[in-house]
Amino acid sequence: MSRLQVVSGKGGTGKTTVAAALALALATEGKRTLLVEVEGRQGIAQLFETEALPYEERKIAVAPGGGEVFALAIDAERALLDYLQMFYKLGSAGRALKKLGAIDFATTIAPGVRDVLLTGKACEAVRRREKHGGYTYDHVVMDAPPTGRITRFLNVNDEVAGLARIGPIHNQAQAVMRVLKSPETAVHLVTLLEEMPVQETADGVAELRGADLPVGEIIVNMVRPHVLDEAAVRAASGDHRDAVAKTLAAAGISGGTKLVEPLLEQAGEHAQRVELEREQRAVLAGLGVPTYELPFLGDGADIAGLYRLAKDLRKQGVGV
Repeated sequence: MSRLQVVSGKGGTGKTTVAAALALALATEGKRTLLVEVEGRQGIAQLFETEALPYEERKIAVAPGGGEVFALAIDAERALLDYLQMFYKLGSAGRALKKLGAIDFATTIAPGVRDVLLTGKACEAVRRREKHGGYTYDHVVMDAPPTGRITRFLNVNDEVAGLARIGPIHNQAQAVMRVLKSPETAVHLVTLLEEMPVQETADGVAELRGADLPVGEIIVNMVRPHVLDEAAVRAASGDHRDAVAKTLAAAGISGGTKLVEPLLEQAGEHAQRVELEREQRAVLAGLGVPTYELPFLGDGADIAGLYRLAKDLRKQGVGV
């Protein structure tokens, strides 16, 4: 079972929502999960309807069975200050560098170092143990950058190779990569049953495999139920229009004859969507990655919706 679960996906697919639901699912039955944000968007705080997350681990939810979900928004500047204190014991000197703008310069001019700091903080949480020897967290879930950047973000060793071939930064990158490329890690990709997100997912799987990063599962989000298939639409739009009108009248709907054409038009659009989704499912099946589906939440991803999605993920065994 992977202890670091990285969640990525094309923008608009709901990857942050899925990451939050996955953290709840993994915390079920008394487990402790840390949900980590690395992009500074405070999306997790918005989902759980809490104040902005600080640079510290804070409990934000209780999962079914008494488990706990903690959250952390990793700030690259603060992470670098921690790093300087850990390896160089700079203390107040590090804070002085921040005032001079050196910290911001380092995290902006050297994005590879920034990614080492962000991923390193998450990996530290994965490895951290309590005094009694057990892990502090049973799972760490990272709400990671979008699919188009996920491989470069996680492949930090290559990113810093040209910056530091020896020394603490190099050693830190190597330690991070040992976690990221181990069975302790799984990278999940969130998609929709639409052509562009599915194609980006396929590209993401290929890139992750090319970098020897562990592909976890594909999670298809916002799946709508199928009401009609194409055969049903053809049957209704053929010689049965009068029958459709009579059925509407029998149901007490006035002006049923005028409603037949608009209803058939909507049914036709539904049938086209069903066919498109069938094609995209076939593409995903060809990737050779376990695929799971989550329903579309008509009321939006509020707290109740998160718990519903968590229950679905738990039932399907995602991340377990």
